[in-house]
Amino acid sequence: MRKQILALLLLAAVLLGRAHAQNANYLQYIDLYAPAAIDQMNRYGIPASITLAQALLESAAGTSYLAIHANNHFGIKVSGNWTGPYVVRSDDRPDDKFRVYKNAAASYEDHSLFLKNGRRYASLFSLSPRDYKGWARGLKAAGYATSPTYANRLIEIIERYDLTQYDSGKKPRHHNEPSPSRRHSKHKGAPTKTPDDYQIGYCNDNYYVRAQAGDTYKSIAKVMGKRARKLRRYNEASRHREPETGEIVYLHKKHKRAAKQWKNKYHVIQPGESMHDIAQKYGMRLSTLYNINNLEPNFIPRAGRQLRLR
Repeated sequence: MRKQILALLLLAAVLLGRAHAQNANYLQYIDLYAPAAIDQMNRYGIPASITLAQALLESAAGTSYLAIHANNHFGIKVSGNWTGPYVVRSDDRPDDKFRVYKNAAASYEDHSLFLKNGRRYASLFSLSPRDYKGWARGLKAAGYATSPTYANRLIEIIERYDLTQYDSGKKPRHHNEPSPSRRHSKHKGAPTKTPDDYQIGYCNDNYYVRAQAGDTYKSIAKVMGKRARKLRRYNEASRHREPETGEIVYLHKKHKRAAKQWKNKYHVIQPGESMHDIAQKYGMRLSTLYNINNLEPNFIPRAGRQLRLR
């Protein structure tokens, strides 16, 4: 009896841990993409809560194969007059073709057009943008997904994460830039960056962007609605250091160790790699990388040496 109780407690702890991780992923995703969903609502009339809920569900909060490798956040397949690139994945059929987008912003835009121009979704646009339940049930009835619980799952996500707060059509205070198609700087007509200008990556339960030419931690923080001081701390960057072009910049605090998939595996140091480069690659803290490998602060990485990651 005691063993059964312990087994149940262990199972409960595992399930609780998984739920906590999923919750954190969902919150990070919402923080990143709520402005895009609101922008689509203002231009096409689709509730931002519905757009976000569909994206969260279809892309597993940005962690699915399609989201990572095809920038496809809504599981939209090749159909109609689509002439762009695609990837083949097993879904309803083993050789289903899914659309590939340049970035997440293009995926959000195509999702809106897919609904707006699709005859079977026409009745949805007679509903109020505040009627998220009607939209969820209408999407299921129109055949957006084959799952019989699709509408209920959307409604559950919307209510759990209070996504109706974005249905007012107003952008969050820290994401008040105009949409990509209309943004212009007041100075010399230079474009102002928005989150849509960055391709979002995902590593070790954390989202990141890659620094572009001329970026600083301050400029990236401003675009992403963060504080520059926190962004430096998340990425273990010294006060005067700025990210190089193409460098990973994490948007939230890194985990102490690399992901579980790297247990009992090693990283082989490549020529020119720094310890900071390696820590960023695996989304882990630099201090942990030193500690688990019993390295002194003055350690100089040498190509070919193996480093533990967990």
